[in-house]
Amino acid sequence: WLADLIGSVLSLDIAQRQELLETDDVVARLQKISILLAKELDVLELESRIHSQVQQEVDRSQREYFLREQMRVIQNELGEGDPQMQEIAELREKIASSGMPDEARERASKELDRLATMPSGAPEVGIIRTYVDWLIGLPWANATEDNLDIKRAAQILEDNHYGLPKAKERILEHMAVRKLAGNKMRSPILCFAGPPGTGKTSLGKSIAQALGRNFVRVSLGGIRDEAEIRGHRRTYVGALPGRIIQTMRRAGSVNPLFMLDEIDKIGMDFRGDPSAALLEVLDPEQNYAFSDHYLEVPYDLSQVMFITTANILDPVPPALRDRLEVIEFLGYIEEEKLEIARRFLVPRQVEQHGLEKLHITDDALRQIIREYTSEAGVRNLERAIANICRKIARRAAEGRRVPSRVTPASLLSYLGPPEFTFGLAEEEDEVGVATGLAWTEAGGDTLTIEVSTMDGKGNLALTGQLGDVMQESAQAALSYARAHAKQLAIAGIDFDKVDIHIHVPEGAIPKDGPSAGITIAVALISALTGRPVRRDVAMTGEITLRGRVLPIGGLREKLVAAYRAGIKTLVLPKKNERDLVEVPKHVLKGLTLVPVERMEQVLETALLPAPARRPRTVARRPATHKGSDQPGVAAV
Repeated sequence: WLADLIGSVLSLDIAQRQELLETDDVVARLQKISILLAKELDVLELESRIHSQVQQEVDRSQREYFLREQMRVIQNELGEGDPQMQEIAELREKIASSGMPDEARERASKELDRLATMPSGAPEVGIIRTYVDWLIGLPWANATEDNLDIKRAAQILEDNHYGLPKAKERILEHMAVRKLAGNKMRSPILCFAGPPGTGKTSLGKSIAQALGRNFVRVSLGGIRDEAEIRGHRRTYVGALPGRIIQTMRRAGSVNPLFMLDEIDKIGMDFRGDPSAALLEVLDPEQNYAFSDHYLEVPYDLSQVMFITTANILDPVPPALRDRLEVIEFLGYIEEEKLEIARRFLVPRQVEQHGLEKLHITDDALRQIIREYTSEAGVRNLERAIANICRKIARRAAEGRRVPSRVTPASLLSYLGPPEFTFGLAEEEDEVGVATGLAWTEAGGDTLTIEVSTMDGKGNLALTGQLGDVMQESAQAALSYARAHAKQLAIAGIDFDKVDIHIHVPEGAIPKDGPSAGITIAVALISALTGRPVRRDVAMTGEITLRGRVLPIGGLREKLVAAYRAGIKTLVLPKKNERDLVEVPKHVLKGLTLVPVERMEQVLETALLPAPARRPRTVARRPATHKGSDQPGVAAV
C-alpha cells in the first residue's frame, strides 16, 4: 500500500499509473516508485534553483534602483543634480549654438526629450546619444571665407602643377565670377577626366589651397551599395550616416572643396545603384536639401564645391554625366614630362632619398621618358627616378664614390636595358609602305602600313590585329582605288585576278580607328602603281568612297610623335587645322603641315614618280666566245 500511496501523490500520466498497477511484485513496484521519485526530486531541485536565481536578479535590480534613488536624493540635497540630466542640458546648449535649421533643431530636441524619460541603462540611450552627437557634430553654419585673390591663386596653381591650362583657366574664371557676383553664383560641379597619373587629384588639393577652403576626398571605387552614399536607417544595428555626411563632418565647414574620386568605378548590384544616389548630391537644384537616411533631416550641400575625377566617361550614367562640367586632362607629351621631372620629380626624390647633390641631365630624362616609360602621366617616370636615387643612396651608404651627374650613358647600369621603343621615319622611299600616326592613352606613335599585291583571285587579306573600323577603312580605300582606276593609271589591273595583303606591324598589338584610312589608301595605290612613298611624309585622316578626307582625333599627340620620329612633312585633314592651337610651337616649327580635303592632294604630296626603267644597250660579242653559239645580248 505504500507504493500505491506514493504513486497517487506523484504527478504521473495515465500510462505510468497503469504500469504501476499492473506490477504485482511489491519489490518491483517499489523500485519503479524509487525511480519516479528521483526524477521528481531533480525537477523540484531545478525549479528551486531557477527561482533562486530569479529572486537574486530581482533583488539586485531593486537594490540598484533604491541605491540610484538614494544617490539622486543625496545629489539633489547637495545641489549637484542628476548626471544624465546635466548631460542632456549640455547637449541642449550645444544644439542651440550649432546653427542648425529649425527642422533639425526640433528633431534633436525631441530625441533629447525621449532620452530624459529613459533610465540610464536602457538600450536605446546609446542610440539616441549617438544620433544627437551626429547632428551636433555637423557643420551647419561654420563656413570658411574664400580667398578670391586671382593673382595669388594663379601663382599657387602654377607653382604646384605644370600645364593643365584648361582646368586652371576654369578655376580662375569661377573665382572672378564669385568676386563680382558674390554668393549669387553657385559653385560648379566639375569632372576631371583623363588617364591615371595626370594630376587630377593633386590639382584638386591645389585648388582648395588657392581658394582657402578645406579639402576632403572620398574614393568611390568599388562602391556597390546605395547606403554607402545615403546612409543606413536607424532601425539597423550599427547604423551610420553615408559617406557624404561623414566626410562633411570631417571637413568641419559647410563649404569645403569635396573631391569624389574615381566616379567611373562605381558598381551596381541588388543593394541599389550608388550613382543614382549621387544625382541628388551633384544637382544644384536639389542638393540644398540632401536627405541622408540616418539623419532623416535635410542637409544643405549647395555651398560645397564638388570636383569629381574619372579615367574614362563611358561607364558614367548619362543622367549623372549631364550634371558634370567635364574638363579633359590630356596625357602629357614628352616636353611636358621633361619639365615636370625637372621642376618637381627630381628635386622631390633627391630630397626623399637624402642625397645632397644629384643632377640628372635633360638628355638622360628624355631617354628615360622614351625608353623606360610608356604612360600618359608621370608616375612610372617618378618610379624610374626613385630607382636611380635608391641605387646612388646605397652607394653612399656603403662609402663608395657617388656620382654627381646621371647621363644617358649611365642609365643602363641603373635601370637595365630599355623596355620600350618608339617609331622612326623609314630609311628609304619604298613601294607599298606608308607611315601613319596612331594615338593611345600613353601618347602618339608612328604606324607603318604595308601592302603587297600578288596573282590570285581578288582576295583582300588584313593582318595585324585590326579592329572592325580599321578593316572597314581598308575596304573603303580599296573601293576608292578601284572606282578611280583611270585617274590613278591602274585601269589595266584586273582586280579579280590580284590578291591584296594589307599588314600593320606590330602584330601583337590590337589596332582600330578610322584615322589610318588615307595611309592605307596611299600604301595600296603605291603598291598598285609602283610609285614609292616618301619616307619623310606621315599622314592621318579618314577616307570616304568619294575621296574626301575627314577630321580625326588625338592630333596633338600624333604631331608630337611625328616630330620625335624625324618626319619632315605631315598630311592632315584641313578641318583639323582648328586643333593646331594645342600643339607646342617647337613641334609646329619642325614640321611642314599639308592640310588636305581630297585624296588627290594626299597622293600628290606622298607619292614619288615611278622610277624610270634604265635604257638597254646592245653589244656584239665575238662568235668564238665560250659557251655561246650565237651573238648574245647583255643588259648593262
